[in-house]
Amino acid sequence: MHDRSHAPASWRIALPHSAAAVPVARALVRTALTELEHTADGDTAELLTAELVANAVEHTAGGSPIELVVELLPTGCQVEVHDPDPAPPGDLTRPGVEPPDPWQEHGRGLLLIRALSSSCGHRPTGSGKAVWFRLPAVPAQRRPSA
Repeated sequence: MHDRSHAPASWRIALPHSAAAVPVARALVRTALTELEHTADGDTAELLTAELVANAVEHTAGGSPIELVVELLPTGCQVEVHDPDPAPPGDLTRPGVEPPDPWQEHGRGLLLIRALSSSCGHRPTGSGKAVWFRLPAVPAQRRPSA
């Protein structure tokens, strides 16, 4: 098989503004990384994508779709989630004043994104905002000799 991990590629897809978008987004990221034999950490990419999509669904109003953008680069990957709300997503780039309550089900998504990505942030778009993270390429695992 050819090693295509250095070939830039990108996907853009509209997702429903519902919880059903989360597993679809995870599957799309996993497929993008595995089909191109990309070297970014697929498990981490799936987890952080799920957090971004879940936040977009939970914290934005309306039924307009959200959009998932996956870009594979020689240096890693970048995932963006576009939603219709122009308000920034909490404090994504700096730790919050108070840590998340360990007894609550919510409140850890942005912490995970900050901790596990190489960089993250948000930017305004013409129709709301894009929240993104980047993961670096990781060295390919060496296969044992047969």
